[in-house]
Amino acid sequence: MTKYAQARGELLAELDGMRLEVDAAKKVATLTLDRPPLNIVSYKARSQIGALFEEFGRDPDVGVVVVRGANGVYTSGGDVRGFFKVPRDGMSHLAWNIGAPERCPKPVICAMEKYAFGVGWELALACDFRIATKDTLVALPEITIGQMPGSGGSQRVLRMVGMTRAKDMVLMGRRLPAAEAHSWGLITEVVEDSAALDKTIASYCAKLNALSPLALSSLKRVLNQGEDCSLEASFDLEGHAYEKLRDSHDYKEGAEAFFEKRKPKYTGN
Repeated sequence: MTKYAQARGELLAELDGMRLEVDAAKKVATLTLDRPPLNIVSYKARSQIGALFEEFGRDPDVGVVVVRGANGVYTSGGDVRGFFKVPRDGMSHLAWNIGAPERCPKPVICAMEKYAFGVGWELALACDFRIATKDTLVALPEITIGQMPGSGGSQRVLRMVGMTRAKDMVLMGRRLPAAEAHSWGLITEVVEDSAALDKTIASYCAKLNALSPLALSSLKRVLNQGEDCSLEASFDLEGHAYEKLRDSHDYKEGAEAFFEKRKPKYTGN
């Protein structure tokens, strides 16, 4: 057991090109990609992202997670030079780590500025909300260097926008302006600039943290799993989750607050 704990501790002992802040008062964890000038994501950072999101899910001080980039840039993508140092079969699992925001029981927001390319866009696609400034470009450009997306991007785009648009974007390595990506349903909201982005993210965090954590985690799971189920199976999934919530403190508190015309005080139980 000790060696496993040691390995986990060593993995997270020093973040590689990232920094983490947890505001317990606001119940917000912010993971910032911070490797000037364009915040590229290293191979090691991918494993760290996966491990961090597991911890976010368990941390009672975290209600919402925000992923963003430093210095007015989200990220231009992965560390391509570093990939050639990775042993054979060492990169077939990348979608698992980068897909960690989707598995996290808490809402995850991605704040994007300027570039959201490659693995950065794949990470954003695994988040629940994607907010971008109007000058942001999103892309999976791997085809232009003789490769293909390897962290889940092609499959997430396919499921979100369908085959025709997915091929237009991914096979061509096309850069989509934020407005076009929004019209396709790939981006939740487009805002004017960095100041508006900060204000919007704060608003999302406050609204989400005012809701029942238990209901949010249940509904997030139902939506994510229901996407790949038959309609009949997804109805069953929804029904059982609904039934589970009926006995919760949060549901009783929410109903009582509604009838008493006051703000509910949720506990996540």
